[in-house]
Amino acid sequence: MTDRMRTAVVTGAGSGLGRVVARALLADGWAVALAGRRPEALTETATGEHVLAVPTDVGDEAAVAALFAAVRERWGRLDLLVNNAGGFGPSGTPDEIDVSAWRATVDTNLTGAFLCAREAFALMRTHGGGRIINNGSVSAHAPRPGSIAYTATKHAITGLTKSLSLDGRAFGIACGQIDIGNAATDMTAGIATGARQADGSVRPEPTFDAAHVADAVRYMADLPLDANVQFLTITATAMPFIGRG
Repeated sequence: MTDRMRTAVVTGAGSGLGRVVARALLADGWAVALAGRRPEALTETATGEHVLAVPTDVGDEAAVAALFAAVRERWGRLDLLVNNAGGFGPSGTPDEIDVSAWRATVDTNLTGAFLCAREAFALMRTHGGGRIINNGSVSAHAPRPGSIAYTATKHAITGLTKSLSLDGRAFGIACGQIDIGNAATDMTAGIATGARQADGSVRPEPTFDAAHVADAVRYMADLPLDANVQFLTITATAMPFIGRG
């Protein structure tokens, strides 16, 4: 820990887990840059003095570069990137998936995470290191039916996390991944009322308070850079993930 104010970028900060995590970091005294597509949603997330709202499409290379340039201009350094932005993408069997929808999912969930990590890495290495936390999802481990685009990108995030961890060693940059299952947000609201299972049935699934995700991210972020949570999985205890359904 240090008396210097720590700085963070949280993507997908306009709603859901991104909003919860960003507000938790702000409450802990971090200076936080909020990135997301909708300016009005970022304004709703923003609390406190040390906050910067930067409308950003993470799949747009120029927009991502502008986001991190704004962070550099405002605070001069970056200690933490929470790579959270993403979407479920198209649903259906592989033959039903529109290729343009597949590409849009890859652009946001995977290329967007890479672009943000790329910019963060460049900024962190000039100031002695930092930490990147990628949101992988339990879909980085096991798919839901009809989720090939989302699942493929989340499996790819695991590879991104491992490569960032390896490449960051020489520069004091740590990278970990949090895999979340059924945190209660607007994005997952339908799960509590009915989610399609591997056997074709539709059943409600348990959820848990998203504040616990923020607690987990804060734990990962508060570690000194010589320690790292490589992978952390947090789920609703009784969700159909471990076992056969």
